[in-house]
Amino acid sequence: MLLAFELSGEHSTLPKSEAIACLESLKADFRIHLSLDSCLVIDLKNNADTIIEGLSKRLAMTHHIIKVLGIDESGEKDILELVNSAPLDFEGTYSIRVRRIKEYSRINTESMEKQLGGIFYRKGFHADLEKPMIQFRVLLTNGKSIFGYIAASIDRSAYEARKPHYRPFFYPGVLMPRVARALVNIAKPKEYMLDPFCGTGGILIEAGLLGIKVIGGDVQRKLLLGARTNLDYYDVNYSLMYQDACRLALCNDSMDAVVTDPPYGRSAAIKAESIEHLLANSLKEIFRVLKKGRAVFVSERDIKELALEADFRILEVHEQRVHKSLTRRICVLEK
Repeated sequence: MLLAFELSGEHSTLPKSEAIACLESLKADFRIHLSLDSCLVIDLKNNADTIIEGLSKRLAMTHHIIKVLGIDESGEKDILELVNSAPLDFEGTYSIRVRRIKEYSRINTESMEKQLGGIFYRKGFHADLEKPMIQFRVLLTNGKSIFGYIAASIDRSAYEARKPHYRPFFYPGVLMPRVARALVNIAKPKEYMLDPFCGTGGILIEAGLLGIKVIGGDVQRKLLLGARTNLDYYDVNYSLMYQDACRLALCNDSMDAVVTDPPYGRSAAIKAESIEHLLANSLKEIFRVLKKGRAVFVSERDIKELALEADFRILEVHEQRVHKSLTRRICVLEK
């Protein structure tokens, strides 16, 4: 079965990495069929319904998961033929939407939707644009048209409701929930996950809502108290430590995964000799307490050399521009 992930456009690489990591966490037997801009198509071999349901509850940077009925070139005649020849066999009402991704197509989507509606009408199907029983999609990207129907949609409003300023304790400069959830998914935690720079607990919240037992540490008591308030509010299974990230009170090989976003700039050196000392020694401690698995480390600095010195293998590096003077570097590391 071909599944297409209609990815969000908020980042160029993170959504695809998140989708693949979630598939691996759910033990999906799959291969990548097409990797396109804002769209990932996979060939799934096992437990499709169970895996789709699991994905819909985990993903943050995907809009829809689509069961693919056909793929063709993206010319007008190609799209019409693609839909006309697709195996359409369903009951109830439908809607169909055409989405152009970036500037890969200049097709008038409104006109195309009307033409495709005519195909459905001639086949005896009835449209309902407000409450359809099945929603068809045509995605136009990288010279391809992908036709299918929505098998699951991600409730992005839930992430909006968890934005930092809506939490009981607010502190500026933290990751947005969708980014935090994506990083947790990429880390692939199983039972326990650590954030040694937990701040107000945003990363821990997203992991905890997936049923992961989370452990957080920080050297600022005010933030730890705020994290406790937030984690209690979301009813997460957690433990917090007033703890220096360079000297963690945890056993070797005790954590399944680590996801962390250390403070930037001068505030990072409040309790450390220097920012370099903080980054280098915290990476060594993360390596020590991590089982064979992944650590996702966010920094404004390039930490690749420090990560290699700590014996990590670098899997991926993603960059996210926050504003003119700040670019986050998201390093996915493996022990």
